[in-house]
Amino acid sequence: MKIYISVDMEGLAGISMWQEVDPGNKQSIDLLQEHLKAVLDGLFDSGADISEVVISDSHSRGDNIPYGITKQYDRVKIVHGSLRKDFMMSGLNESFDRVFFIGYHAGIGCQNGIMDHTYSSSLVHNIWINGKRMNEAVINAAFAGYHGVPVALIVGDEMLKRELKDLFMGKYEYVVTKEGISRYAAIMKPITSVMSEIKQAVKKAVEIERHQLPLINFANPVELRVEFKDTSYADAVELMPGVERIDGRTVSLSHDQYPVVFNALMAMIYIASSIRNAR
Repeated sequence: MKIYISVDMEGLAGISMWQEVDPGNKQSIDLLQEHLKAVLDGLFDSGADISEVVISDSHSRGDNIPYGITKQYDRVKIVHGSLRKDFMMSGLNESFDRVFFIGYHAGIGCQNGIMDHTYSSSLVHNIWINGKRMNEAVINAAFAGYHGVPVALIVGDEMLKRELKDLFMGKYEYVVTKEGISRYAAIMKPITSVMSEIKQAVKKAVEIERHQLPLINFANPVELRVEFKDTSYADAVELMPGVERIDGRTVSLSHDQYPVVFNALMAMIYIASSIRNAR
């Protein structure tokens, strides 16, 4: 069984503010490693035949997971660094059996979602696909679904669980790390309880029959609509082939191949970021 793990940080236990997800913050890196250890211990103690695990370091610049973790787990590979195609899902293909999302968070505009955002809180005001407001979990799950790979486990905040309730149809495991009470405040569960829940959830996640797991797909043509926080970002993104300007801050793009839409969204974020940084 090949497992793909996409790792973000805002949804981890013990974190509620931006400075806590800075790669230079030792406490956050320690928390990240503790979450990953719980996931990997749960996997390799589950009794399942785990042939390979690929972990995508998917927060910010993709440089958060210490490479040394592979000393303890010799069947684990790390996707590290940026820029890279398919960013949060780099390296995923149809050979994987199931996907885990660790440290995921609610989408932008979600009340009481911890550090709510969708790819960029400073650049993007909203993202819709086929008319539905998106979060990163849905966008990335659909990329996995395009390759025929279902989602088996999500570790994240309470509000993300609520966002996914009517979107992820099937049987999967969800571990709640914290309950948001504002954008930058949460009620944190005891870390020992969270780690224990993760280990047990991982073992259950690999036992679920593959056909019972949620397989997320969007109907074609896939229409992406992005509302930026500044008209200058839309000015620049509008220059991309295939992009249409909807209004001052909003652009759209449609395509029959979801990976094209997925990477177009990443390109839009990078373009908008370059405009912000050039000021």
